[in-house]
Amino acid sequence: QVQLVESGGGLAQTGGSLRLSCVVSGRNFNNYAMGWFRQAPGKGREFVSAISWSGKNTNYLESVKGRFTISRDNAKSTVYLQMNDLKFEDTATYYCAVDRIEWRFGLTMVASDYDYWGQGTQVTVSS
Repeated sequence: QVQLVESGGGLAQTGGSLRLSCVVSGRNFNNYAMGWFRQAPGKGREFVSAISWSGKNTNYLESVKGRFTISRDNAKSTVYLQMNDLKFEDTATYYCAVDRIEWRFGLTMVASDYDYWGQGTQVTVSS
């Protein structure tokens, strides 16, 4: 049984920082790319960032480039999302997800390409 457990969300002020973590169990974490998505109230789920199974390749939503950093620790089966210079529009529930294809070449931003998801962690940014 594959499980993803997120943590690290909370309340931050504009310009502040948060670090999200996602621990994966039940799948060989080292072999799969990981993604972060978010969903704000009344909006659809939006791709935020992805990291390849090797950790060598990353991709970001344009609006978070230069502010967010995705990383992974394969020894801990954990993926992180460091969020700096937070803006009000970053307020959302954030989800981590595991790519459905082992050893995928490249990265995908498509939600349906990820087959297991965490429960979500709320990030609220106030001015």
